[in-house]
Parts: sequence; C-alpha cells; structure tokens
Amino acid sequence: MRRICLTLPTNRACAATISAIGEEADHAAEHFGVEVHLLILDSSAEPVFAEHAKVVRETRRAPGVVTHHLDEAAQRDFLRRVISRAGLAEPELLLDLMLPDALSYGACTNRAFLIGAALGCESVHRRDSDSRYQVVDGVPVHPVHHELMSLGKTAADAASGVTETTLDPAHAHRPVAMVGSSFTGEPSVDIDEIHRLDRGVYHDVVSLWAPQDWSDEQKRQLVDESFRGAGAEPFTRDHSSLGLVDPMRVDMCNISFHQVHERVPLPPATDTIGSDYFLIHLVHDAALPGVLHNRNIENFYTGERRTDPGFMAYQLRFVKFFLSMLYFNFIYERMAQSGEALLDEHDQVRASAVVEFARESTGLDRAENVWRLDVLDSSYRKLGGRYATFADLLASRRERLLDEARQDIENFALLTEAWGPMIEAGRATDLGQLQRQSG
Repeated sequence: MRRICLTLPTNRACAATISAIGEEADHAAEHFGVEVHLLILDSSAEPVFAEHAKVVRETRRAPGVVTHHLDEAAQRDFLRRVISRAGLAEPELLLDLMLPDALSYGACTNRAFLIGAALGCESVHRRDSDSRYQVVDGVPVHPVHHELMSLGKTAADAASGVTETTLDPAHAHRPVAMVGSSFTGEPSVDIDEIHRLDRGVYHDVVSLWAPQDWSDEQKRQLVDESFRGAGAEPFTRDHSSLGLVDPMRVDMCNISFHQVHERVPLPPATDTIGSDYFLIHLVHDAALPGVLHNRNIENFYTGERRTDPGFMAYQLRFVKFFLSMLYFNFIYERMAQSGEALLDEHDQVRASAVVEFARESTGLDRAENVWRLDVLDSSYRKLGGRYATFADLLASRRERLLDEARQDIENFALLTEAWGPMIEAGRATDLGQLQRQSG
C-alpha cells in the first residue's frame, strides 16, 4: 500500500488545526486507499503539547491513518541515531541544523522529510498551524485530493486527472515532483501595516528581495505579486494545471513533494522567513513536472504576531529574508541557467550541483546587503513608532546579520552534502518512539 506523510509542524496552540488536518488524513485514506502517516512535529510548551496530545488521543481516525505526535525530545533522539548511523563528520553541527534552538521554517520541514523517509512514505504533504481549510456547502476543501491525483505519477499518466496541461511533451516521462497551491486571507508576510502607512516605503522595502540590477518595472511587478497568495476569491470549483509551476504561485502551507525532497533539503536558516521555499524553485528550474491547483488554504495571523515582541521578532525574520536573497538570487540564476543539467540520468536532482552553486555564492561581495540594510534603516525610520524602534535594533546588529546570512548558506551546503546519507540512514533506523496511534 502506498504510504504518504501529511505533516503539521507547530510551535503554538493549534488544537483546531490538528483536528482539521486529521480530517484531511481521513479523506486521503478513505478516498485514495493510501496509508497516511499524520506527523505532528510539536515544539510547543508543555501545557500546549498536552492539549494537542489530548486531541490526538481522543480522536479516532479512519482506518489507514497512523498519527505520530512528537515533541522535540523524541525528534532529537531520532535525529541523533540517524546522524550516528550515517557516520557523518560534525554530527553536533548537523543535529543543530536539523533541530536548532531558534525558529527555523526549513529545519522543521527537513525533519518531516527525514521522518517521512523513515516511515516509508513516498511523499510529504505540508500544512501550517496558522492556516485553515476553505469550506464549501459544509465540506472542507482538502488539497490532498489534487496531490494524490498526480504526485509521483509520470506526467503522461497524470495528464488525464488535471484540467489542463501546459507541459512540454519532452518532459512527459518524468514523475510529477510537486503539487501545490496557495492561500487566501491575510498576506503571508505581516507587512500590511506598512502598505497602509506609506505605499512608497512598502515598495522600497518589498522590492529588496529582487536582484539589485533588476529594472524598476521588474521590481514593481514583483512588489505587486509578492506575499498576496491567490487573492480573496473563494473556491467554487476545481481547476488544476500540469506544467512547470511558477514558484510565485505556490506556498509552503499548501504543498507536497515526491522524491526531490529526499535529494536536497531546505535551507536550515534560523529566524528567516522564506527559508523553506527553495525546493519550489529547484523543481521549476530542473524542468520537473508539477501541478498547480486552486484548493487554496485560508491564512490567518495568530495573536502573538500582533504583540510588540511578536512584531520585533517577525520584522527581524523579514530582514534576514532580504539578506538571504543576495545568495539565493545567485543560486536561482545558476539553477535557471543549468536547467535540465540539474538532473542525472535517472531524472533525479543532482545535489552536488546545488552544493556547488551554494558554495560559489558565499564568495559574493556583501556590498549589496549593506545597501539593503541602509534602505531598511531609512525606510523603518520614516515610518516612525515601533518601526523606528526596530531600526535601532537593526543598527545594533548589522555586522552580525551580514555574517549570519553568509553562514546560513555555508550551512545549507554542508547539510545538502550530508542529506543523501542521512535519508538512507533514516530508512534503516529503528523508529522507536515514532510509532504512535493507529486509526
């Protein structure tokens, strides 16, 4: 029986989301005949973890659904055993990259990738704790429906299950590596207030994630499209397209991967939004087939992000995202130039190519990032209030942030080199405490 991993990483109270994703797992098992491993990677404080555990314990899932609810201690134990079995150099650094003390969007998803491989799952399907499903006529709109219609099939076989196909027939023999969609509701990045306060500042700030040499028109188009998801239009009927999926059209709250996530991990940078989007670009640039559908998930902001400490923390993650783009824009350009040369003779991504581009990027002049920090400083001070307070914090951390941005890429290269052996070791490692509740 085909096994899939439906995963929810969380560090906050989200009992309702756990219940909802459990229903999606039931839907997958009941309608597609798959064995669903519902993997909840829970970094919440003990009282919240206990609340989540109660939901898991007291909710009966459909036959074929196995739930794994893991705290950080269980995750760390598994990671130590995997890294030890792989016999890799710098085991403590690798453990820290997989389970850092600070928040890391890439690291939490990498743990899902690794545990999914250990569970024998051929695909990983990710959702987020600050999102919920749309509902039509009382029925949740589950993205897993489109994911299981296409993921892992050759593009030629998947074509009959989608609304339209834009894929070059030359790629039809390759398996569908990614199926995803976007979100409706609040923007994925908490910057709507900047837009309301000063649209000029908003443009100046958001355009910082473009390469510095882009034209004004290219930057304007990027700003117009950024962080808005699929807009506000609600779901009414299904539409899906098989092709090379534009990375701007999908989001990590509504995504699934086949094979590619076992070849290359996500960048494990801490406190950096967007650090988990790398594979979306890799799938596109390597000309791997994907499916874009319209079962968008509703995004919402948690209360913590409305507080002053939450604001400061989030803005720091936002700034670190801009600094990371010096390196990622370079890597993306190299990947786009390489195209299908990113693949080996088995149409699998060559991790060595990604390592090469990442290492090459670390030699870039940091002047562009110094410029980014200058623009951010003046922009936040222009907004005043707590933005000016944040600018003071930013000024005190400039050199540290510049160093961290480069180190993050070096760490990504290191983890990518180790990823293949870690995946193989994960498959051979006894799951131990990972076995949990069956439906």
